[in-house]
Order: sequence, then C-alpha cells, then structure tokens
Amino acid sequence: MAINLQKGQRESINAQKFIVGLGWDTNQSSTGSSFDLDASVFILGENGKMLSDSHFVFYNNLKSPNDAVVHTGDNLTGDGDGDDEQIIVDLSKIEGTAAEICVVVTIHDAEDRKQNFGQVRNSFIRIADANTNADIVKYELDEDFSIETAVEFGRIYKRNNEWKFEAVGSGMKGGLQDFLNKYN
Repeated sequence: MAINLQKGQRESINAQKFIVGLGWDTNQSSTGSSFDLDASVFILGENGKMLSDSHFVFYNNLKSPNDAVVHTGDNLTGDGDGDDEQIIVDLSKIEGTAAEICVVVTIHDAEDRKQNFGQVRNSFIRIADANTNADIVKYELDEDFSIETAVEFGRIYKRNNEWKFEAVGSGMKGGLQDFLNKYN
C-alpha cells in the first residue's frame, strides 16, 4: 500500500527499478490555448549540479547515460486518468557519483499562453515498483500556485547509500531554462 506524503516528508525507496508517474488535469480556461505540461529530470552530483548535459532528461533527450533514467515520452494534452507522463529509474544503472534525481514539471510556453499552475488541478507524483506497478509513495500537490509556471514535484536523493524520496512541491515563476540555470 502506498504511503501518502505531505510536503517536506521523506520516505525510503525499497526498489532498484521504479516508475516516477506524474499526473495533472487542467481547468477549462479562457486562455485560448491548450496546456502542455512537461516533466523533466536533472541527475545531480554531490555539488547540486548536473553530472553532464546528458544527465538532463526531458522531451528532447529521453534517456540518461546507461539508460538509468528513461522518459517514456511527452504527453501534449494531459487527457485521461492516471499518469500523464512517466519516467523509469533503474538505480542499478546510475553512476556512483549521482546523489540526487530532481523531478520538475513546467508549462510549455506559459508566458505566451498566459498559463500558470493555478489553472492546474489534481497534480501528483508517485513512485511505483517497476515490476508490480504498485505505488510505493504518492504526493498530491494541493498548494495554489497562482503565478508559478514551474514546480519541483519531488526529489530522489541518496543518503548513507540509501535512496529516499522527498515531497518538495516548490513552485517558481519561470520555466525549464530557470532550472537549467540552477542545476548547470
């Protein structure tokens, strides 16, 4: 049974291979444009910076080195129930220098489309065992991000050779480039 986390809570991940599922629904808004939310992953070292440019996994780079992190593809609409985008993580393949896997979701062209996370509802991140698809942890974002256009949903980090998940839920007004600037 999955553990439902609150913002800031941490929980151990007892699976070598797991799915990071991200889901959301968008409000019917009068912006005149459809929403395109994008999940991205930054694989960071002890210094909080990306190990290399190829350790940035997103819709234009679906795999990290060694296939340790694989993005299953960009969902352009968010329609339907369940996960809208998935990332598969195999810790047995990740470099020993990796200390953190940061998972963020941004709204594509948010400024031009006049969109923000205040118009997004039912947002969640879940970690599920890749073999059984059973949820290990789940975190539902219930904050009102009325101006934010990017949200760090959660992070997977290594402490004392054990991998844990932290429910972050931290929003910012900006986009993917802002996260690149932060982690590069």
